Amino acid sequence: MNAGEDLDLYSILEISQSATKSEIKKAYHKAALTSHPDKVPNEQREEAEIKFKAVSQAYEILSNDDTREMYDRHGMAAFEKGSNGFPGGAGPDINDILSQMFGAGGGFEGMHGSFGGPGMRRRGKGKPELQQYEVTLEELYKGKTTKFASTKNVICSACSGTGGKEKAKAKECDTCKGTGASTRLRSVGPGLVTQETVACNTCHGRGSFYTDKDKCKKCKGVRTVKQKKILELYIPRGSREGERIVLPGEADQDPDDDEPGDIVFELKEVPHDVFNRAGADLQADLDISLSEALTGFNRVVLTHLDGRGISLNIQQPKGKVLRPDQVLIVRGEGMPMKRSEARGDLYLTVNIQFPEDGWLGSEAEVAKVRAVLPKAQPQGAKPGETPEMVDEVQFETVDNLEDFGAGSGDPRAGAEWEDDEEGAEAQCATQ
Repeated sequence: MNAGEDLDLYSILEISQSATKSEIKKAYHKAALTSHPDKVPNEQREEAEIKFKAVSQAYEILSNDDTREMYDRHGMAAFEKGSNGFPGGAGPDINDILSQMFGAGGGFEGMHGSFGGPGMRRRGKGKPELQQYEVTLEELYKGKTTKFASTKNVICSACSGTGGKEKAKAKECDTCKGTGASTRLRSVGPGLVTQETVACNTCHGRGSFYTDKDKCKKCKGVRTVKQKKILELYIPRGSREGERIVLPGEADQDPDDDEPGDIVFELKEVPHDVFNRAGADLQADLDISLSEALTGFNRVVLTHLDGRGISLNIQQPKGKVLRPDQVLIVRGEGMPMKRSEARGDLYLTVNIQFPEDGWLGSEAEVAKVRAVLPKAQPQGAKPGETPEMVDEVQFETVDNLEDFGAGSGDPRAGAEWEDDEEGAEAQCATQ
Protein backbone atom coordinates (compact mmCIF):
# COMPACT_ATOMS: atom_id res chain seq x y z
CA MET A 1 0.00 0.00 0.00
CA ASN A 2 1.10 3.58 -0.54
CA ALA A 3 -0.16 7.10 -0.40
CA GLY A 4 -1.30 6.97 -4.01
CA GLU A 5 -3.81 4.13 -3.54
CA ASP A 6 -7.48 4.74 -2.79
CA LEU A 7 -7.25 3.91 0.91
CA ASP A 8 -10.03 4.08 3.45
CA LEU A 9 -8.07 4.99 6.58
CA TYR A 10 -11.11 4.60 8.81
CA SER A 11 -11.63 1.03 7.56
CA ILE A 12 -7.98 0.21 8.15
CA LEU A 13 -8.36 1.16 11.83
CA GLU A 14 -11.92 -0.28 11.90
CA ILE A 15 -13.47 2.94 13.23
CA SER A 16 -16.23 5.28 12.09
CA GLN A 17 -15.64 8.70 10.53
CA SER A 18 -16.97 10.32 13.71
CA ALA A 19 -14.41 8.56 15.95
CA THR A 20 -12.82 10.66 18.68
CA LYS A 21 -9.07 11.01 19.17
CA SER A 22 -9.23 8.60 22.07
CA GLU A 23 -11.03 6.02 19.93
CA ILE A 24 -8.49 6.49 17.12
CA LYS A 25 -5.63 5.90 19.54
CA LYS A 26 -7.20 2.76 21.01
CA ALA A 27 -7.92 1.39 17.54
CA TYR A 28 -4.34 2.04 16.49
CA HIS A 29 -2.89 0.19 19.47
CA LYS A 30 -5.12 -2.77 18.76
CA ALA A 31 -4.37 -2.86 15.03
CA ALA A 32 -0.64 -2.32 15.52
CA LEU A 33 -0.47 -5.18 17.99
CA THR A 34 -2.17 -7.67 15.69
CA SER A 35 -0.35 -6.59 12.52
CA HIS A 36 3.17 -6.11 13.92
CA PRO A 37 5.71 -8.09 11.82
CA ASP A 38 7.31 -9.52 14.96
CA LYS A 39 4.03 -11.20 15.94
CA VAL A 40 3.59 -13.33 12.81
CA PRO A 41 5.47 -16.29 11.26
CA ASN A 42 8.31 -15.49 8.87
CA GLU A 43 6.32 -16.46 5.77
CA GLN A 44 3.66 -13.85 6.67
CA ARG A 45 6.08 -11.09 7.64
CA GLU A 46 6.10 -9.26 4.29
CA GLU A 47 2.30 -9.00 4.27
CA ALA A 48 2.33 -7.94 7.94
CA GLU A 49 4.85 -5.20 7.23
CA ILE A 50 2.60 -3.76 4.52
CA LYS A 51 -0.43 -3.86 6.80
CA PHE A 52 1.49 -2.40 9.75
CA LYS A 53 2.73 0.45 7.55
CA ALA A 54 -0.83 1.20 6.47
CA VAL A 55 -2.03 1.15 10.09
CA SER A 56 0.75 3.55 11.13
CA GLN A 57 -0.01 5.83 8.18
CA ALA A 58 -3.71 5.87 9.02
CA TYR A 59 -2.99 6.77 12.64
CA GLU A 60 -0.55 9.55 11.75
CA ILE A 61 -3.06 11.23 9.46
CA LEU A 62 -6.24 10.73 11.49
CA SER A 63 -4.72 11.59 14.88
CA ASN A 64 -3.90 15.12 13.73
CA ASP A 65 -6.79 17.55 13.23
CA ASP A 66 -5.26 19.31 10.22
CA THR A 67 -4.26 16.23 8.25
CA ARG A 68 -7.54 14.51 9.15
CA GLU A 69 -9.48 17.45 7.76
CA MET A 70 -7.47 17.34 4.52
CA TYR A 71 -8.12 13.58 4.23
CA ASP A 72 -11.85 14.00 4.89
CA ARG A 73 -12.05 16.63 2.13
CA HIS A 74 -9.80 15.17 -0.57
CA GLY A 75 -8.91 11.63 0.45
CA MET A 76 -5.38 10.35 -0.07
CA ALA A 77 -5.01 12.65 -3.09
CA ALA A 78 -4.21 15.40 -0.60
CA PHE A 79 -1.05 13.51 0.32
CA GLU A 80 0.16 12.53 -3.11
CA LYS A 81 2.68 14.88 -4.70
CA GLY A 82 1.47 16.12 -8.11
CA SER A 83 -1.81 14.21 -7.97
CA ASN A 84 -4.44 15.22 -10.53
CA GLY A 85 -7.17 13.99 -8.21
CA PHE A 86 -6.96 17.22 -6.25
CA PRO A 87 -9.58 19.81 -7.20
CA GLY A 88 -8.29 22.40 -9.63
CA GLY A 89 -5.67 20.27 -11.40
CA ALA A 90 -2.34 19.20 -9.94
CA GLY A 91 -2.52 18.02 -6.37
CA PRO A 92 -0.70 19.70 -3.48
CA ASP A 93 2.79 18.74 -2.37
CA ILE A 94 2.33 17.04 1.00
CA ASN A 95 5.81 18.14 2.03
CA ASP A 96 4.82 21.77 1.43
CA ILE A 97 1.62 21.28 3.42
CA LEU A 98 3.37 19.66 6.36
CA SER A 99 6.21 22.17 6.35
CA GLN A 100 3.63 24.92 6.76
CA MET A 101 1.88 22.99 9.52
CA PHE A 102 4.88 21.71 11.42
CA GLY A 103 7.70 24.01 10.39
CA ALA A 104 11.02 23.08 8.78
CA GLY A 105 11.64 19.34 8.69
CA GLY A 106 7.98 18.40 8.29
CA GLY A 107 6.82 16.16 5.48
CA PHE A 108 7.30 12.64 4.25
CA GLU A 109 10.75 13.25 2.78
CA GLY A 110 12.04 14.36 6.18
CA MET A 111 11.25 10.87 7.46
CA HIS A 112 13.07 7.63 6.79
CA GLY A 113 10.87 6.00 4.17
CA SER A 114 7.36 7.47 4.42
CA PHE A 115 4.95 8.71 7.08
CA GLY A 116 5.09 6.07 9.79
CA GLY A 117 8.44 4.70 8.57
CA PRO A 118 11.19 3.52 10.93
CA GLY A 119 12.60 6.76 12.26
CA MET A 120 13.81 10.13 11.05
CA ARG A 121 17.12 10.18 9.20
CA ARG A 122 19.51 12.89 8.08
CA ARG A 123 20.90 12.04 4.67
CA GLY A 124 24.03 13.37 3.07
CA LYS A 125 27.04 14.97 4.71
CA GLY A 126 27.17 15.64 8.43
CA LYS A 127 27.06 19.12 9.91
CA PRO A 128 30.35 21.06 10.07
CA GLU A 129 31.91 21.90 13.43
CA LEU A 130 32.81 25.60 13.57
CA GLN A 131 35.52 26.71 15.99
CA GLN A 132 37.23 30.06 16.52
CA TYR A 133 41.01 30.01 16.43
CA GLU A 134 42.95 32.93 17.90
CA VAL A 135 46.04 33.88 15.92
CA THR A 136 48.57 36.69 16.44
CA LEU A 137 49.50 39.23 13.80
CA GLU A 138 53.02 37.78 13.78
CA GLU A 139 51.59 34.34 12.92
CA LEU A 140 49.46 35.82 10.15
CA TYR A 141 52.53 37.65 8.81
CA LYS A 142 54.82 34.59 8.75
CA GLY A 143 52.26 31.77 8.38
CA LYS A 144 51.83 28.95 10.86
CA THR A 145 51.56 25.17 10.98
CA THR A 146 50.35 23.59 14.21
CA LYS A 147 49.46 20.06 15.29
CA PHE A 148 46.81 19.26 17.88
CA ALA A 149 45.03 16.26 19.34
CA SER A 150 41.37 15.86 18.40
CA THR A 151 38.97 13.47 20.12
CA LYS A 152 35.91 12.70 18.02
CA ASN A 153 33.12 10.18 17.64
CA VAL A 154 33.66 7.43 15.09
CA ILE A 155 31.24 4.69 14.03
CA CYS A 156 31.60 1.63 16.23
CA SER A 157 33.43 -1.10 14.34
CA ALA A 158 31.90 -3.89 16.43
CA CYS A 159 28.28 -3.19 15.43
CA SER A 160 28.89 -1.05 12.29
CA GLY A 161 26.88 1.74 13.86
CA THR A 162 23.70 -0.19 14.60
CA GLY A 163 24.11 -0.09 18.37
CA GLY A 164 23.07 -3.75 18.78
CA LYS A 165 24.75 -7.11 19.05
CA GLU A 166 25.11 -9.28 15.99
CA LYS A 167 21.74 -10.80 14.95
CA ALA A 168 19.96 -8.82 17.71
CA LYS A 169 16.65 -7.22 16.65
CA ALA A 170 15.71 -3.69 17.59
CA LYS A 171 12.39 -3.02 19.31
CA GLU A 172 9.95 -0.45 18.03
CA CYS A 173 9.78 2.73 20.12
CA ASP A 174 6.49 2.90 22.04
CA THR A 175 6.68 6.69 22.36
CA CYS A 176 6.64 7.51 18.66
CA LYS A 177 5.23 4.19 17.40
CA GLY A 178 8.20 3.67 15.14
CA THR A 179 7.96 7.01 13.33
CA GLY A 180 11.00 8.49 15.03
CA ALA A 181 9.14 11.77 15.41
CA SER A 182 6.76 13.51 17.74
CA THR A 183 4.56 16.56 17.32
CA ARG A 184 4.67 19.48 19.72
CA LEU A 185 3.29 23.00 19.98
CA ARG A 186 5.63 25.97 19.63
CA SER A 187 4.81 29.60 20.40
CA VAL A 188 5.30 31.93 17.44
CA GLY A 189 3.84 35.09 18.96
CA PRO A 190 1.42 36.43 21.54
CA GLY A 191 -1.48 34.00 21.61
CA LEU A 192 -0.23 32.15 18.52
CA VAL A 193 1.13 28.60 18.41
CA THR A 194 2.14 26.25 15.63
CA GLN A 195 2.78 22.53 15.45
CA GLU A 196 6.21 21.21 14.58
CA THR A 197 7.61 17.75 14.11
CA VAL A 198 10.78 16.93 16.05
CA ALA A 199 12.87 13.84 16.64
CA CYS A 200 11.54 11.53 19.34
CA ASN A 201 13.40 11.98 22.63
CA THR A 202 13.09 8.32 23.57
CA CYS A 203 14.65 6.75 20.47
CA HIS A 204 16.46 9.90 19.25
CA GLY A 205 14.65 9.85 15.94
CA ARG A 206 15.43 6.25 14.98
CA GLY A 207 12.00 4.76 15.64
CA SER A 208 13.50 1.75 17.42
CA PHE A 209 15.99 0.83 20.11
CA TYR A 210 17.86 -2.11 21.58
CA THR A 211 17.21 -3.46 25.04
CA ASP A 212 20.14 -3.46 27.47
CA LYS A 213 20.88 -7.14 26.89
CA ASP A 214 20.94 -6.65 23.11
CA LYS A 215 23.15 -3.54 23.05
CA CYS A 216 26.61 -3.66 21.54
CA LYS A 217 29.19 -4.34 24.26
CA LYS A 218 31.75 -1.97 22.75
CA CYS A 219 29.64 1.18 22.26
CA LYS A 220 26.89 0.35 24.81
CA GLY A 221 24.23 1.06 22.18
CA VAL A 222 25.49 4.58 21.44
CA ARG A 223 26.63 3.43 17.96
CA THR A 224 29.83 5.49 18.12
CA VAL A 225 33.04 5.39 20.16
CA LYS A 226 35.65 8.02 21.02
CA GLN A 227 38.85 8.13 18.98
CA LYS A 228 41.90 10.36 19.41
CA LYS A 229 43.69 11.66 16.33
CA ILE A 230 46.51 14.13 15.65
CA LEU A 231 45.46 16.80 13.16
CA GLU A 232 47.53 19.46 11.42
CA LEU A 233 46.32 23.01 10.84
CA TYR A 234 48.12 25.20 8.29
CA ILE A 235 47.53 28.96 8.28
CA PRO A 236 48.91 30.58 5.09
CA ARG A 237 50.85 33.82 5.52
CA GLY A 238 48.71 36.85 4.81
CA SER A 239 45.53 35.20 6.10
CA ARG A 240 42.94 37.57 7.54
CA GLU A 241 40.46 37.89 10.38
CA GLY A 242 37.30 35.88 9.70
CA GLU A 243 38.83 33.58 7.09
CA ARG A 244 37.96 29.90 7.47
CA ILE A 245 40.30 26.93 7.22
CA VAL A 246 38.58 23.59 6.57
CA LEU A 247 39.72 20.14 7.66
CA PRO A 248 37.50 17.93 5.45
CA GLY A 249 35.74 14.98 7.06
CA GLU A 250 37.33 15.46 10.49
CA ALA A 251 34.12 16.22 12.43
CA ASP A 252 32.22 13.63 14.47
CA GLN A 253 30.96 10.62 12.54
CA ASP A 254 27.26 9.75 12.71
CA PRO A 255 25.80 6.47 11.44
CA ASP A 256 22.84 8.43 10.05
CA ASP A 257 25.10 10.50 7.78
CA ASP A 258 26.54 9.34 4.48
CA GLU A 259 29.85 11.00 5.35
CA PRO A 260 31.19 12.98 8.31
CA GLY A 261 31.18 16.77 8.31
CA ASP A 262 34.18 19.08 8.33
CA ILE A 263 35.99 20.87 11.13
CA VAL A 264 36.05 24.57 10.24
CA PHE A 265 38.40 26.98 11.99
CA GLU A 266 37.48 30.67 11.83
CA LEU A 267 40.51 32.91 12.35
CA LYS A 268 40.27 35.55 15.08
CA GLU A 269 43.10 38.08 15.00
CA VAL A 270 44.48 39.09 18.38
CA PRO A 271 44.92 42.91 18.69
CA HIS A 272 48.58 43.97 18.41
CA ASP A 273 50.38 46.41 20.69
CA VAL A 274 52.24 48.20 17.89
CA PHE A 275 50.58 47.59 14.53
CA ASN A 276 47.07 48.16 13.19
CA ARG A 277 46.02 46.25 10.08
CA ALA A 278 43.70 47.07 7.20
CA GLY A 279 43.81 44.52 4.40
CA ALA A 280 47.44 44.12 3.41
CA ASP A 281 48.50 47.47 4.88
CA LEU A 282 49.95 48.08 8.34
CA GLN A 283 49.96 51.25 10.45
CA ALA A 284 52.09 52.18 13.45
CA ASP A 285 53.02 55.31 15.38
CA LEU A 286 56.43 56.84 14.72
CA ASP A 287 57.61 58.27 18.04
CA ILE A 288 60.33 60.90 17.55
CA SER A 289 61.79 63.65 19.70
CA LEU A 290 61.34 67.36 19.10
CA SER A 291 65.00 67.55 18.07
CA GLU A 292 64.48 64.77 15.49
CA ALA A 293 61.36 66.50 14.16
CA LEU A 294 63.40 69.65 13.58
CA THR A 295 66.70 68.21 12.37
CA GLY A 296 66.06 64.67 11.12
CA PHE A 297 67.53 61.35 12.28
CA ASN A 298 69.00 58.00 11.21
CA ARG A 299 68.01 55.09 13.47
CA VAL A 300 65.86 51.98 13.96
CA VAL A 301 62.30 53.19 14.61
CA LEU A 302 60.48 49.89 15.27
CA THR A 303 60.75 46.11 15.19
CA HIS A 304 58.73 44.46 12.43
CA LEU A 305 56.49 41.38 12.80
CA ASP A 306 59.25 39.05 11.61
CA GLY A 307 61.78 40.47 14.10
CA ARG A 308 63.60 42.77 11.66
CA GLY A 309 64.49 46.28 12.74
CA ILE A 310 63.09 48.98 10.46
CA SER A 311 65.52 51.89 10.09
CA LEU A 312 64.77 55.34 8.70
CA ASN A 313 67.36 57.86 7.50
CA ILE A 314 65.66 61.23 7.44
CA GLN A 315 67.95 64.10 6.59
CA GLN A 316 65.74 67.18 6.60
CA PRO A 317 66.48 69.93 4.07
CA LYS A 318 67.28 73.26 5.67
CA GLY A 319 64.25 74.54 7.56
CA LYS A 320 61.98 71.54 6.82
CA VAL A 321 60.42 69.80 9.84
CA LEU A 322 58.26 66.74 10.64
CA ARG A 323 54.90 67.70 12.10
CA PRO A 324 52.48 65.86 14.42
CA ASP A 325 50.16 63.38 12.60
CA GLN A 326 52.18 63.62 9.41
CA VAL A 327 52.24 60.21 7.69
CA LEU A 328 55.27 58.48 6.15
CA ILE A 329 54.67 55.53 3.80
CA VAL A 330 57.16 52.70 3.50
CA ARG A 331 56.25 50.78 0.35
CA GLY A 332 56.28 46.99 0.46
CA GLU A 333 56.64 46.66 4.25
CA GLY A 334 53.02 45.78 4.97
CA MET A 335 51.43 42.32 5.22
CA PRO A 336 52.22 39.64 2.62
CA MET A 337 49.45 38.84 0.17
CA LYS A 338 48.25 35.23 -0.05
CA ARG A 339 49.57 33.21 -2.96
CA SER A 340 51.73 36.16 -4.05
CA GLU A 341 55.14 37.69 -3.46
CA ALA A 342 53.57 41.15 -3.21
CA ARG A 343 53.16 42.98 0.09
CA GLY A 344 51.12 45.91 1.31
CA ASP A 345 52.53 49.17 2.64
CA LEU A 346 53.54 50.40 6.08
CA TYR A 347 52.04 53.72 7.22
CA LEU A 348 53.92 55.56 9.99
CA THR A 349 52.05 58.34 11.81
CA VAL A 350 54.38 60.94 13.32
CA ASN A 351 54.05 61.42 17.06
CA ILE A 352 56.39 64.09 18.46
CA GLN A 353 57.52 63.59 22.04
CA PHE A 354 58.18 66.99 23.62
CA PRO A 355 60.88 67.31 26.32
CA GLU A 356 59.98 67.14 29.99
CA ASP A 357 59.58 70.35 32.04
CA GLY A 358 62.92 71.71 33.26
CA TRP A 359 64.99 70.31 30.41
CA LEU A 360 66.62 73.77 30.00
CA GLY A 361 68.82 74.29 33.05
CA SER A 362 69.79 77.95 32.75
CA GLU A 363 68.80 81.25 31.20
CA ALA A 364 71.80 80.95 28.91
CA GLU A 365 70.45 77.70 27.47
CA VAL A 366 67.02 79.27 27.07
CA ALA A 367 68.59 82.17 25.20
CA LYS A 368 70.44 79.81 22.86
CA VAL A 369 67.22 77.97 21.98
CA ARG A 370 65.38 81.25 21.39
CA ALA A 371 68.14 82.44 19.16
CA VAL A 372 67.88 79.31 16.97
CA LEU A 373 64.09 78.90 16.76
CA PRO A 374 61.93 81.24 14.67
CA LYS A 375 60.18 84.01 16.61
CA ALA A 376 56.43 83.90 17.13
CA GLN A 377 54.15 86.52 15.50
CA PRO A 378 51.01 87.78 17.34
CA GLN A 379 47.83 86.32 15.87
CA GLY A 380 45.96 88.83 13.70
CA ALA A 381 48.99 91.09 13.21
CA LYS A 382 50.87 91.56 10.00
CA PRO A 383 54.54 90.54 9.91
CA GLY A 384 56.65 93.18 11.69
CA GLU A 385 53.65 94.96 13.24
CA THR A 386 52.81 95.27 16.95
CA PRO A 387 49.33 96.12 18.31
CA GLU A 388 49.01 99.68 19.72
CA MET A 389 47.56 98.45 23.03
CA VAL A 390 48.98 95.44 24.87
CA ASP A 391 47.57 93.87 28.06
CA GLU A 392 49.70 91.40 29.95
CA VAL A 393 47.33 88.81 31.45
CA GLN A 394 47.60 85.96 33.94
CA PHE A 395 46.96 82.35 32.88
CA GLU A 396 46.71 78.77 34.06
CA THR A 397 47.08 75.49 32.16
CA VAL A 398 44.43 72.77 31.68
CA ASP A 399 44.54 69.44 29.84
CA ASN A 400 41.54 69.84 27.54
CA LEU A 401 38.52 71.93 26.48
CA GLU A 402 35.92 70.20 28.63
CA ASP A 403 34.98 73.47 30.41
CA PHE A 404 34.79 75.46 27.18
CA GLY A 405 31.22 76.84 27.05
CA ALA A 406 30.11 74.49 29.83
CA GLY A 407 26.53 75.18 30.99
CA SER A 408 25.92 77.82 28.32
CA GLY A 409 23.50 75.76 26.21
CA ASP A 410 25.42 76.84 23.12
CA PRO A 411 25.51 74.00 20.55
CA ARG A 412 29.11 74.94 19.76
CA ALA A 413 29.87 73.64 23.25
CA GLY A 414 28.03 70.39 22.59
CA ALA A 415 24.45 71.46 23.48
CA GLU A 416 21.41 71.58 21.20
CA TRP A 417 19.48 74.68 20.09
CA GLU A 418 16.27 75.24 22.05
CA ASP A 419 13.31 77.28 20.84
CA ASP A 420 12.61 80.01 23.38
CA GLU A 421 8.96 80.58 22.41
CA GLU A 422 7.96 82.30 25.64
CA GLY A 423 10.81 84.81 25.58
CA ALA A 424 10.58 85.58 21.86
CA GLU A 425 9.63 89.15 20.98
CA ALA A 426 7.28 89.94 18.11
CA GLN A 427 8.75 92.18 15.45
CA CYS A 428 6.96 94.22 12.83
CA ALA A 429 8.15 94.33 9.27
CA THR A 430 8.65 97.88 7.96
CA GLN A 431 8.73 99.04 4.42
